[in-house]
Amino acid sequence: MNIAVNKLINLKLLQKSYIKSPLNYTGGKYKLLNQIMPYFPEKIDTFVDLFAGGCNVAINVNANKVIANDINKQAINLFEYFKANTIEKIEKEITQTIKKYNLSQSFIYGYEYYNTNSKDGLATYNRKSYLKLRDDYNQNPNPIMFYVLIIFAFNNQIRFNKSGKFNLPVNKRDFTLSMQKNLKHFMSKLEHMSISFISQDFRDVEIAKNSFVYIDPPYLATTASYNENGGWNETLESELLCYIDKLDNKGIKFALSNVLESKGIENQLLIAWCKSKNYKVNYLNFSYNNCNYQTKNRDKNSTVEVLITNY
Repeated sequence: MNIAVNKLINLKLLQKSYIKSPLNYTGGKYKLLNQIMPYFPEKIDTFVDLFAGGCNVAINVNANKVIANDINKQAINLFEYFKANTIEKIEKEITQTIKKYNLSQSFIYGYEYYNTNSKDGLATYNRKSYLKLRDDYNQNPNPIMFYVLIIFAFNNQIRFNKSGKFNLPVNKRDFTLSMQKNLKHFMSKLEHMSISFISQDFRDVEIAKNSFVYIDPPYLATTASYNENGGWNETLESELLCYIDKLDNKGIKFALSNVLESKGIENQLLIAWCKSKNYKVNYLNFSYNNCNYQTKNRDKNSTVEVLITNY
C-alpha cells in the first residue's frame, strides 16, 4: 500500500471558514473539510461530487464548474429549488409552512411560551403537528415541506422507509438561529456558483476528461442508516472500485473518502484494493499521521478515515 504522509496543513488553512450545509446529512464532511480540501488540486475546471449528500464539499470547492450528484432525488430537488429562488422567498415559504401546521418558533417566542424548557425540548408540543406534516408530505411531496420536515425531524436527519416514505420521528428542537444562518450562507454561495444538480446512480454518471471527481460513498465498514436493508453492500462497493479504476485509466484525477476500519470492522474489499493499486492513502485522523495501517497496537474503537487519491 502506498501510504502518503499527511501534508502539513498550515494555521491559515486550519482557520479557514467553510459554509455548512443546511442539511444534517449522515456522513457529511463539514468537520473534515480542513483536512480534505488541502489535498484537492489547486486548479479545477469541472468538479464532480459523485455522492454529494448534503453538498458540504461541493458548496466549498473552488472550481470553474460544479456538478453535484446524489441518488436521493428529494435532496437534489431541494437544492435545485434553493438555487432557483431567493432567500427571501424560501424563508417566507418556510415560515408559512411552520405557521400552517402550528409548529413552534422558539427563536421568536422562547421555550416558556410552549410550556417547556431547553432541556426538555419541543417534541411534546410539536409531535401531533409534525406527524400531520409528515403524512401530508408523504402523500404530496414538495421541496419546502421536505425542508421543514428536516427542521423538525429527529437530529434534523433524512430517512425514508422501503416504500419511499419519510419516517423519522419528531425532534426536540425547531428552526434554530444556527440553522437559519447555515441556510442563508448556503443559498448566498449557490447564487454565485456555476453549479448543477443531478440525481443518478453513480454507475450512470459520465465524467468529462477535464474533471476532478470527489467520491464520498456510503461506508461499508460502518453501521449507518444507509447500510440498512441492503442500501450499500459488497457488490456496490466492488462496482464503485471498478468505476474508480476506469477513471484512473482515462487519466481523470479522483479523491475517494472512506474508512479502512470502523470500531473494529474492517473494509476488507477496500484494503485489498488499496494494496493492489499505486494510489495514495492519506490518513485524515491526526492520530494516524505517519503510521502504518498494519500496526498491531491500533485502537479498535476508533475509525481510520482516509482520502485515497491517484495523484
